[in-house]
Amino acid sequence: MSLVSSKQVETNRCELTVEVKGEAFSKAVDAAFAKNMKKITIPGFRKGKAPRAMVEKMYGKGMFYEDAMNALYPEAYSAAVDEAGIKPVDSADVEVLEVNDEGFTFKATVTTKPVPELGEYKGLSAVKAAVEVTDEQIEHQFAHLRDQYARVIEVTDRAAKLGDIADINFEGFVDGVAFEGGKGENYPLTLGSGSFIPGFEDQIVGHSVGEEFDVNVTFPEEYGEKSLAGKAAVFKVKLNGLKERQLPEVDDEFAKDVSEFDTLDAFKQDMKAKMLASAEEKANSDFENKLLEQVVANMKVEVPDCMIESRIRELMQDFGMRMSQQGLSLKDFLQYSGQNEEQFKETFRPQAESQVKTRLAMEAIAAAEQLAATDEEVEEEYKKLAEQYHMEIEKLRGLITAAEISEDVACRKALDLVRESATALSEEASEEKKEEAAEEAPKPKRTRKPKAEKPADAE
Repeated sequence: MSLVSSKQVETNRCELTVEVKGEAFSKAVDAAFAKNMKKITIPGFRKGKAPRAMVEKMYGKGMFYEDAMNALYPEAYSAAVDEAGIKPVDSADVEVLEVNDEGFTFKATVTTKPVPELGEYKGLSAVKAAVEVTDEQIEHQFAHLRDQYARVIEVTDRAAKLGDIADINFEGFVDGVAFEGGKGENYPLTLGSGSFIPGFEDQIVGHSVGEEFDVNVTFPEEYGEKSLAGKAAVFKVKLNGLKERQLPEVDDEFAKDVSEFDTLDAFKQDMKAKMLASAEEKANSDFENKLLEQVVANMKVEVPDCMIESRIRELMQDFGMRMSQQGLSLKDFLQYSGQNEEQFKETFRPQAESQVKTRLAMEAIAAAEQLAATDEEVEEEYKKLAEQYHMEIEKLRGLITAAEISEDVACRKALDLVRESATALSEEASEEKKEEAAEEAPKPKRTRKPKAEKPADAE
């Protein structure tokens, strides 16, 4: 393999011209013939037994070239990329320029990872929130615990009310015709949760177990399924059963049931300490995010669309996996939330763009500051990931390369540099800084309007 030329044809697009000739090509053609000979039939010979010269005479010497090129292309392309010193971020557009007995030449045009032009990234400042935990926040946390440990009991002696869990059968009709996806049986619906179309849950309130009734609703104009958007619908509903949640009392017994503490006071003290630690972690994270926003805003970079699209797909896959762990498919989630896949995809775009730009910034800072991971740090990261995913290190090495691990470590070091060189401001100090900047800003000078000259004949 030899790289004939490498040139940038447009922003973040590189064109490689590569030759593959000589012994490597000859061996690949031989291997292609050996692989396919059993399928070849020539009159006068048993299937797969015809001499190669006879096969080439009948079908042409080039009949095995395509298989040979397909076999050699991956390694040739990879070597050319390394020699050119580029980092592709998408699959290449490939064109075969020439192929003959000696070998072949191809052109690969590929989108490359951009190199940002960094602005200021050291000595930044941002507001860091003061950390505190109020009694109201602790009580709010206990309200969540009460809800978590509530007893769910059957209700038979009253009508449905908000907060109940209704077991329903339903089927929806528009203009008297049932529509796809509008039917369910024994569906558990918490009344007042807003899970269904506006107005649906409210119309179940007041009905008793065993009743069958109609629910009249109108689909929102922005509903994901266009054929239903803005349409009036009637749902035939049967209330199969009702359940309600009974909350436990918050006392010493409750503390013993839900924690390792014997008294409510001890449990509250421990909870406050954990909430303070969590609040401090969030304050640090928010502070870092504000610094990163500044770093990204200060740099110049043109990000290829394919990098954003790739990150969006990853975020959607992560979301789909989390949904599946809760027993809900992405398709069902989209249906219940009234979105189609394209609309849902666009909700991830701002997050994806921010993450891609932030990663590029950290890589650029690591390169500028010559930050790199040591062998020990790479091994330590492998150990952490192995524990996190409950996987053997050697198996993990086959999934994540040491180079990828090293890049991640270097990026974290870049973030540490940005954070450690920055100044954390209180809200008051931030306001004072803004006022000082406004006072120091140069004021525009007033210019005197020139007088109009008299015409020469004005005398």
